[in-house]
Amino acid sequence: MFTVGRLISQKLNHLHKTIPFSNSRVCAFSTAMGKKVGTHNGSFHCDEALACFMIRLTNKFSAAQIVRTRDPQVLDSLDAVLDVGGVYDASRDRYDHHQKGFGEVFGHGFNTKLSSAGLVYKHYGLEIIAKELQLDEGHPDVYRLYLAVYKSFLEAIDAVDNGINQYDTDKPPRYVNNTNLSSRVKSLNLDWVDLDQSSDRENEAFQQAMTLAGSEFLESVQFHVKSWLPARSIVMECIAARESIDSSGEIMVLMRSCPWKLHIFELEEEMKIDPSIKYVIYQDDRSDNWRLQAVAVSPDKFESRKPLPYLWRGLEHDKLSEVAGIPGCVFVHMSGFIGGNRTYEGALAMARASLKA
Repeated sequence: MFTVGRLISQKLNHLHKTIPFSNSRVCAFSTAMGKKVGTHNGSFHCDEALACFMIRLTNKFSAAQIVRTRDPQVLDSLDAVLDVGGVYDASRDRYDHHQKGFGEVFGHGFNTKLSSAGLVYKHYGLEIIAKELQLDEGHPDVYRLYLAVYKSFLEAIDAVDNGINQYDTDKPPRYVNNTNLSSRVKSLNLDWVDLDQSSDRENEAFQQAMTLAGSEFLESVQFHVKSWLPARSIVMECIAARESIDSSGEIMVLMRSCPWKLHIFELEEEMKIDPSIKYVIYQDDRSDNWRLQAVAVSPDKFESRKPLPYLWRGLEHDKLSEVAGIPGCVFVHMSGFIGGNRTYEGALAMARASLKA
């Protein structure tokens, strides 16, 4: 599989080989003549910059010419139109979201109104992900990453462009915003004090926006390919084996170090795990000790489902072993969310005792 740097470099290479911009009010750039994709000129946002980048990753619009205009007659003549034109019609590759009555969402449990980026991803995301994974679109891993990349990367861009608040009082956030990419793309627009306000300069800035949004999209996809998906598989196997560790099914042992906290919540729901997992045991990669960590009540909360016993909290070494009645104890955090033992057997004994406390 390609490295992240090499893959992104290959994809972005096309963007850097652009032809000169037209001096007319209809401005275009391209790596090759063929299909033409339109978006509006003037100030740009992250959604259409990313939409233009993504659609050029597809077989249908590979290296398509980008035409920036608001002229309806020109737009009507193009093969695809993004973020302008007042029409959403996937059969004609029209992907605007500004028209009255538009309320399209991604589906699959997501309810955020789509921007042009979300619309392109909804219809072409499976193809893009499949090409990056080098798998058929029907492969289950393609579908998993299709949803995961939308959740962690695309949804925030849709929400920001549509003016949707991330938080509503004390409820969990409506979406995840890991990148603040929309604000960074917006900052690439020409400043009002810039002496050069020409179409050429504006389109040069838009190309920079496409490159920024596109490179981070590809980085997100590759993170999910190289890190997220393998970690998910490891956590799934450990959840499936939990009853061989303890008959309660509430203790999981992570047999290989990997990020597990987000996966455990999604997989518990998907695998219909009941009762929920209370503790995860894993080896400390900085020592030979073993850790046991109480699982939080939800991904965005610090509160644990079942903290380690109150009488253990803040104690260390011999004193903790004496109070717990378990040899080899190392520590328990003051909040009770994590503890340690010198051996796997000791960590398991601490988890079992905590379940009964």
